[in-house]
Amino acid sequence: MATTLFITQTDLKANTILNGNVDADLFMQFIKIAQQMHVQNYIGTKLYDAITTKINASTLSGDYLNLVKDYVQPMLIHFAMVDYLPFANYQIRNGGVFKHRSENSETPSKEELDILVQKHRTFADFYATRFIDYMGINASAKFPEYYTNKDSDMYPDQKANPCNWLL
Repeated sequence: MATTLFITQTDLKANTILNGNVDADLFMQFIKIAQQMHVQNYIGTKLYDAITTKINASTLSGDYLNLVKDYVQPMLIHFAMVDYLPFANYQIRNGGVFKHRSENSETPSKEELDILVQKHRTFADFYATRFIDYMGINASAKFPEYYTNKDSDMYPDQKANPCNWLL
């Protein structure tokens, strides 16, 4: 079954340094991974499923639309970049694993790439913290699914994991 994504490739490209010409096939799986691993970790399975259902039925509106637009999507955009950046230079073809090099550019060092990843992690953690704070005030009244997880569901992580790096 296909995963309903909470952002589009356009959202990712418009809100990051990702060039508009980058082939979506190179990063779409990282949106899915970030959504399932990071975002679902913060919103929990039941709210994740509720948002998915509303997107699929084209009924995402009101408080749910605001939640997704203001909190979930910004968090997802930056977690997707955290997951994508370490793989951005690499491709696997019939002949093996290749590191892409352009004639007019220079490949960043590992340290430079680590800084980019860390910056996106900082952005994602900022939005995760905002989400957690918002849900602490509004979940009971507006998003009952947030508290209805059980058994093997992912329970919402109510603590962000901010990194204490100063960049």
